[in-house]
Amino acid sequence: MKVWIAGAGYGPGAVVDDREALIPVFDHGITVGDGVFETVRAREGRPFALTRHLRRLGRSAVGLGLAEPDLDLIADGVGRALAANSEVVDARVRITVTDGTGPLGSDRVAGEQTAIVAVGPFPAIEPTTDVALAPWPRNECGALTGLKTTSYADNVRALAHARERGASEAVFRNVSGNLCEGTGSNVFVVLDGRLITPPLSAGPLAGITRELVLEWFGGEEEDVPMDRLPDVSEAFLTSTGRDVQAILRVDGRQISSGPGPVTTKARSAFLERAAADIDP
Repeated sequence: MKVWIAGAGYGPGAVVDDREALIPVFDHGITVGDGVFETVRAREGRPFALTRHLRRLGRSAVGLGLAEPDLDLIADGVGRALAANSEVVDARVRITVTDGTGPLGSDRVAGEQTAIVAVGPFPAIEPTTDVALAPWPRNECGALTGLKTTSYADNVRALAHARERGASEAVFRNVSGNLCEGTGSNVFVVLDGRLITPPLSAGPLAGITRELVLEWFGGEEEDVPMDRLPDVSEAFLTSTGRDVQAILRVDGRQISSGPGPVTTKARSAFLERAAADIDP
């Protein structure tokens, strides 16, 4: 595979073989996870919702205290990386921006950011899945709340917990005891006949697919107490890697035997609109 890199000695950007790509061992993205990222899906070289993803990348960087990345440069890097990997028809595009070289500690020094665009095949999306509840809460008041940062160890640990229980995703509560999000997804539930997703004040990432489902299909943003989960009649996950994916079981407790009517309509609306507009 070919990757695009800017900074880290590559200047304004170069496409290189992934086996030859080098970044300094003192890069703050490696030593302390000081960076932000986005994952974009691209079909036949055309990235979906790239403008929204890049805007969120910029918001995450500023929220983390980094300089706002050159989004035009990164957009060009996405195009160059996809062109260099044209054999990947359905591609997972990972955009990473770090603070660049820094000390072996949490202090930052002024310098050049590192930006990387890597491309790989996108795994098939199953129509349904099971989830497990993470035993650790999200802190909706934390410094990284709502930012898509490379500090992903919480998610790695929680996802491993879910995999050990036969689930493909872990879902977090927040410290207030309300539903928050998955490790890499947002959650929608049908409760009392209404489609609800946790508000951003509950601590979830402002997911791009979440945003588009709310715009194209509808739904309400409202806190969902965890003790209401047994009353949920349908639930689904949204993310770049899942689109709209029905949840069948939570911690082994069955919610439904298949995608319910609301989930089916939401998924159809999303797929139809996404097919009609590559950069909504």
